[in-house]
Amino acid sequence: MWDVVVVGAGPAGASAAHAAASAGRSVLLLEKAELPRYKTCGGGIIGPSRDALPPGFTLPLKDRIHAVTFSLNGRLARTRRSKSMLFGLINRPEFDAALVAEAEKAGATLRTGTAVSRVEQHGTAVPDRRTVAVVLADGETVLARAVVGADGSASRIGAHVGVEMDQVDLGLEAEIPVPETVAEDWKGRILIDWGPLPGSYGWVFPKGDTLTVGVISAKGEGAATKRYLDDFIARLGLAGFEPAVSSGHLTRCRKPDSPLSRGRVLVAGDAAGLLEPWTREGISFALRSGRLAGEWAVKVSEAQDAVDARRQALNYAFAVKAGLGVEMAVGKRMLTVFESRPGLFHAALTGVRPAWLAFARICRGSTTLPDLVRTHPLARRALHLLDERQARAGRG
Repeated sequence: MWDVVVVGAGPAGASAAHAAASAGRSVLLLEKAELPRYKTCGGGIIGPSRDALPPGFTLPLKDRIHAVTFSLNGRLARTRRSKSMLFGLINRPEFDAALVAEAEKAGATLRTGTAVSRVEQHGTAVPDRRTVAVVLADGETVLARAVVGADGSASRIGAHVGVEMDQVDLGLEAEIPVPETVAEDWKGRILIDWGPLPGSYGWVFPKGDTLTVGVISAKGEGAATKRYLDDFIARLGLAGFEPAVSSGHLTRCRKPDSPLSRGRVLVAGDAAGLLEPWTREGISFALRSGRLAGEWAVKVSEAQDAVDARRQALNYAFAVKAGLGVEMAVGKRMLTVFESRPGLFHAALTGVRPAWLAFARICRGSTTLPDLVRTHPLARRALHLLDERQARAGRG
């Protein structure tokens, strides 16, 4: 009988396992793949991600970013620079493996190559009401006092909890090895391109001798998104280099009222649909929600009855919604503006110094989108005008 079983060893799962194990509880971390394993991800570590890492964790950075080039579907490119580092870039296989190692160091037990088929909170596999049965693909059953689902955007645990998604996007990415001369030109600088499809954008993230090049757009525009990536790579002069990896991934963003728990089961990270809707940044949301899930899973595991377990699970949901939920709500409104006026964002970030400074502060983690809305009257007024415009459109 484990105190806490965590399903999925990505940033959310590793953070949850680390938090629960650090509290002195017995923790089992289950991962269906063998580590390290590749994940489709830009690999940008912004300030909130850095601040949510385990104490003493050393980031395996491939580059430190001090400059951003913005372009509008390949046009009007302009580079903005910062004396201090904006954020760092990592490779996910190395980063995830290091996070798991920290969880093991804290006392968690790792099992890889172990797929989970379902969880049960009632029935013959469950000896009492304080127990959750985690049924593995090979038929083995693992028992726990609490479970954290962190098994990605197509989560089985999320389906058990009843997570509902509000926004689904398709990300396509290529890992392109380049010669030293090309790599040197990109060192310390990224590119963000506001794309041709509503809400779309592309990126180039340098990681030593490899460029991570990707695009993202709403699901349902698969062919157009693929054309955008191909055109993007060609415009950059990278079409002649063979990608080492080409991959795709769906990102899913939860409905605001979607559940985050069911009984003694909590969900975090992509499994809960937690990510920033405008940028689709998910690493910081995974790390922060994972840590919260691990801390509250300890309390759920200690609950002696269903009422107390429910109370602790609701406290977890409140903690997520009060922090990450507020950021997601503002990000959703920003996405609505961006979808209709990408040129406005481009003009602001490239031509209005306060807008660029605000972007830099968000990257470094010295502020958040909600903080900017609260403290900057112009930003607050812009969102109020957006709300009024949407209300009129709704009435129409």
